[in-house]
Amino acid sequence: MTAQETQGDPTIRRLCRLGEVSRAGYYRHFDAHAPARADADLRDAIQRLSLAHRYYGYRRITAQLRREGRIVNAKRVLRLMREDNLLCLRSSPFVPRTTDSRHGFAIVPNLIRGLVPTGVDQIWVADITYVRLGEAFVYLAVVLDAFSRKVIGWALDDHLEARLAIEALDMALDARNPAPETLIHHSDRGVQYASIDYGRRLSGRGIAISMSRVANPYDNAKAESFMKTLKTEEVNGKAYATIAHARSDIGRFIDTAYNTERLHSALGYKPPAEFEAELCLSSNQANYGNIALSLN
Repeated sequence: MTAQETQGDPTIRRLCRLGEVSRAGYYRHFDAHAPARADADLRDAIQRLSLAHRYYGYRRITAQLRREGRIVNAKRVLRLMREDNLLCLRSSPFVPRTTDSRHGFAIVPNLIRGLVPTGVDQIWVADITYVRLGEAFVYLAVVLDAFSRKVIGWALDDHLEARLAIEALDMALDARNPAPETLIHHSDRGVQYASIDYGRRLSGRGIAISMSRVANPYDNAKAESFMKTLKTEEVNGKAYATIAHARSDIGRFIDTAYNTERLHSALGYKPPAEFEAELCLSSNQANYGNIALSLN
C-alpha cells in the first residue's frame, strides 16, 4: 500500500487526529519507510530461494521471483544479494579423463556442426563422467535432448565398458521411442560410443551417428554443460558411501532437481520438463486447429 492509495482514508484521518499527528507528517513518514519495507520483504524471499538453490545466481533468482508473481529488477536483486553475501557458490572446474579415443573402431564425422534443433528428438547428446566414492570411482553416462536440455537416459556403474553407455541409451530409447530417420545421436569419440554394439543399437533404430572433432569439447557443449552443473550442484561436497548411495542421490537430482525444478536460461528460465510440456501443449493446439480447418 502506498501513501497515494491511503489518501483521504477516513481511518487515517481519525488515527492522525487521535495521535495528534498531522496527515502530511504521516504520509512523509510512510513514503520514507516504504522502500525499506519493500527491500526487507524482497530480502526475505531472496534468502529463502538462495537457501533452496545454493548455486542460483542473481539472474535465476530474479527469474524465480518473477515466476512467483513478483515484479522485480535484476539489478536490484543483484544489489541485495551482494549486500547479504548471497551470491551463488562456485568451484574450480576439473575435467577427468573418461574418454579413450585411441581405439580401432570406426570414427564418423560431426553431423551437427552448425545445426540448431527446432524441436525435441532431433538431436541427442551423450557423455560420460566420473563420480568419486569414499575409496573408489564410479562412472555416469547420460543422454540429453539437445533442444530441451532434458536428461532422458542415464546409468551409473563401476566400469567404463560400452554396456554403461548402452544402458543410458536404452533408457532414452524406451522413454522417447523416436521415429526412424528423424534423429541424430552425437557424442565424443570415446570407445564406448564408437563400439560395434553401441553403433548397432543406433543404426537398428534408424538414428544417424555423429561424433565430435578431435580434442574439441565445444562440439558436445550441451552435454559438457550438464556434467558441470551436476558436479557443481550435486556431486562436489558430497560423500557417497556406496554406489547405491550415489545412484540414489544422483538419480534424485536428475529426475527432480534438474529436469523438473532447475531454471534454464536457454529455455526462458523454465525447467526442461515444463518446457517440453508447454511445447507439447502448443503443438497439440496447433494440430487441433489444423483438423478443425480441414473439416470446415
